[in-house]
Amino acid sequence: MPFLSTPSSFDLPSSAGDPSGAAEGRLREAEERLREAIEELQLHHRRGGVETKDLHLRCDNHGPDESCVVHAVGNLCQSFLLSYGVRVGIGILLRAFKLAKGQSYSSLLDLKDLIVREEACRVGLLFGGFTGGYHALRCFLRRFRKKETPLNAMIAGSIAGLSVLALDGSSRRRTLALYLFVRLGQCAYNSAKSKNKFHLWGSHWRHGDSLLFSLACAQVMYAFVMRPESLPKSYQDFIQKTGPVADPVYKAVRECCRGGPIDLPSLQSFLSSSLNGSVNGLSEFMDIIPCSVIHPETGSCLKKNINAGSSTFRKTFPLYFSLTFVPFVVLRLHKFLESPAMTCWRALIGSVRSTTFLSAFVAIFQGVICVHRKVASKDHKLVYWVAGGIAALSVLIEKKARRAELALYVLPRAGDSLWHILVNRHLLPDIKHTEVALFCACMGGIMYFLEHEPDTMAPFLRGLIRRFLLSRLSNPDPNSARNNSYTYLQSLGIENRNSNSNSGSQIKENSENASLATYNLESIPGL
Repeated sequence: MPFLSTPSSFDLPSSAGDPSGAAEGRLREAEERLREAIEELQLHHRRGGVETKDLHLRCDNHGPDESCVVHAVGNLCQSFLLSYGVRVGIGILLRAFKLAKGQSYSSLLDLKDLIVREEACRVGLLFGGFTGGYHALRCFLRRFRKKETPLNAMIAGSIAGLSVLALDGSSRRRTLALYLFVRLGQCAYNSAKSKNKFHLWGSHWRHGDSLLFSLACAQVMYAFVMRPESLPKSYQDFIQKTGPVADPVYKAVRECCRGGPIDLPSLQSFLSSSLNGSVNGLSEFMDIIPCSVIHPETGSCLKKNINAGSSTFRKTFPLYFSLTFVPFVVLRLHKFLESPAMTCWRALIGSVRSTTFLSAFVAIFQGVICVHRKVASKDHKLVYWVAGGIAALSVLIEKKARRAELALYVLPRAGDSLWHILVNRHLLPDIKHTEVALFCACMGGIMYFLEHEPDTMAPFLRGLIRRFLLSRLSNPDPNSARNNSYTYLQSLGIENRNSNSNSGSQIKENSENASLATYNLESIPGL
């Protein structure tokens, strides 16, 4: 606050008739009166005045007529219902797509199980537990420590992060913890870069996000083909159902790259059930699995790749539309009610674009594998790492803003796979509940950046957390802050004298607004 160091007396401008000089003089006079008021407030604080104690104990996270317990419980319930509604809404919309495809309407009888499904309740407990716990801990720390510091947000976020235990399975918790770890690293990097302390080489590249996405996808696809146990079971199933290659073929490719014997009976059983029957010339030890085994239903690699892309589009469009439409409606209900047609149109366009990206990814990955078999006679595990990296270039179909989000979504999956591989090779210790500790630490850091350096966070993550917290934790309205400060100054009898002329009154009002906007009393440590 630079004006606190200004002298007690000011040199008025020599030309008293100059309106700009008179306005500047009145502005300096108002600043001096405000500085004296601040000194008087600090004096009351040192003497332990009753008004200052009340200011210490008052929580800024909720209204003056609402208790901390009611505020925390209310936010817990609202966040639970909000996240529960998103998860159930996605499930209902997916069920509607299945019915539209001609499935039996008897599946509607399972609607009760869909609404009260355990997964939706766990997701609601995760978000609701964190929101309610965070608000309760913030109020407690403010009253216990008698001050508001960044440490309060970090402690509250870390302890409230224990709500991750609502999720079943360490694999899901680990994936979420690694995702937040990546986001926390992004915030820390943006903070250091904004302060000219540190920046990575190549961070200014136009397609740096696409490169990061490509590297992450390379690791994920390598793990899917060669080390599927290192990926979560749900993620394995999603890639398997989305892709055009059957599981017995991937198993044969994996055994072939490792130089071991192929499970020939299982492979022959799969081929016998395909359209063209069995394939001749197979043996337990092979240098490479031919294209006739990878796609036995057709002999043309080009036709197979086109069919793979179109089949992926049909299978994943309902999922992408549900993931786009339901969160937008639930989280931005007022915008949906204002223009429902535009909301549906935007969800449709975004879903088509994302589904096209994924379809292109599958087709390119399949194409690279087929091309390798045309030019090489021996398979190698790194081929699938390279194929994943090349296929990831299809992310250029997505919007520029979405590419970084996709990269930071896939990167934790790659890190999770690498973590599992290193633990299995005894290069990292296998400590129980490590993912819980990592999640709690990351949430503490995330909440610090949300409240004190919000510009370092990605807009998507910042808006999502604020939407679930349902509270004005950061970036308070300057008008409300000014009104609170002005009311307190009036209670001390420090008021500005009104001018007789209308022009003078207007200039003085502008001066007061500028001064009070600069001196936000609630932002001064100790007040």
